[in-house]
Amino acid sequence: MAEIIWGLATSHVPSIGAAMDHGKTADPYWKPLFDGYGPARAWMAERTPDVAVIIYNDHANAVGLDLVPTFGIGTAASYEVADEGWGRRPVPHVTGSPELSAHLVGELVDAGFDLATFHRLDVDHGLTVPLSVYCPDPGESWPCAVVPVLVNVIQYPQPTAARCHALGRALGAAIRSFPQDMKVAVFGTGGMSHQLAGARAGLINSAFDRMFLQSIESEPEKLAALTREDYIREAGTEGMELIMWLVMRGALSDRIARVHDTYHVPASNTAAALALFEDLGGS
Repeated sequence: MAEIIWGLATSHVPSIGAAMDHGKTADPYWKPLFDGYGPARAWMAERTPDVAVIIYNDHANAVGLDLVPTFGIGTAASYEVADEGWGRRPVPHVTGSPELSAHLVGELVDAGFDLATFHRLDVDHGLTVPLSVYCPDPGESWPCAVVPVLVNVIQYPQPTAARCHALGRALGAAIRSFPQDMKVAVFGTGGMSHQLAGARAGLINSAFDRMFLQSIESEPEKLAALTREDYIREAGTEGMELIMWLVMRGALSDRIARVHDTYHVPASNTAAALALFEDLGGS
């Protein structure tokens, strides 16, 4: 049977990928951020999963705003890197896991989650930057296959935090019921606090971020009880991406151990963080 071995929560700020692509990670502006990633990267490099299930949001690159599914899942054998307006990132294309994807679609639909299925999908920085945070030097291919899971955090009404946590619970059960021996990691991406436009453009709320970073381990139900309005008020319009961390946390078991975390302000105009958890098994 498949098992979930670890979960990673990480920001997916596009400039983090650009800093890596252009060799700027040792520059004074970026070095503190990337130094914070070091311990997590070393730990993950010794525990390579067969598949990473990556929860992210498309940024109107593959999914136009005329049709926005609340939840979606990729079922393809491979995914090209999206051209977001300045050429594709110089990273490998993403290999899929169609068998696991098909299993997850069936299990999640049966659990009451009506997913859109993407048989063809270009993946943008929301997915490729977390892969680079995990594996900075992939060479010609990423170290594992990927199942993309998309969440609408852009167009109202977004799913509630509680619904995302429930999706994570169902996702974890679906992964563990896959009848092949397979090691799986689950990524929750986006955040932390930031707002890109409007009267509060540039907002960063470090107090809320640090509360969230701590509570995601031991009190996810408290975070799941927050409303859309709570997230937007405290973390900004784009900070609502944090609900995707709750999908990851819901997929993990109740027995987890925090391996490493780091928090940095700012990465571009975003509060960036990473939190890595080992899944110790159990319900």
